[in-house]
Amino acid sequence: MRNKLVAVLLGLAMSLPAFASTPVNINKADASTLAKSLDGVGLTKAEAIVAWREEHGPFKSADDLGQVKGIGPATLERNRSAILLDDGAAAGKAAKPATPAKSKLAKPASE
Repeated sequence: MRNKLVAVLLGLAMSLPAFASTPVNINKADASTLAKSLDGVGLTKAEAIVAWREEHGPFKSADDLGQVKGIGPATLERNRSAILLDDGAAAGKAAKPATPAKSKLAKPASE
């Protein structure tokens, strides 16, 4: 009996739709596209994202979305890998560290 229950539950779980974010440029996409692309973001939140962008200019980081009413930390983290700031890499990816500048100070004389 237990095996049948597990099989039924597994079947139900596999039939549920998978919610996954689709990469989207938050600085260019319209509200409809944002709502379709971001998990947990409906049309009302997507319109708030577009309104914030129009009032404040382009988002400089994925974390800027947290300033939009209705976009909390959980929604931001769930979508971080799909948030694009331009047509390149996702905003959630770590930037390549800068190469340290070479010092122009004279090296100490060896004794």
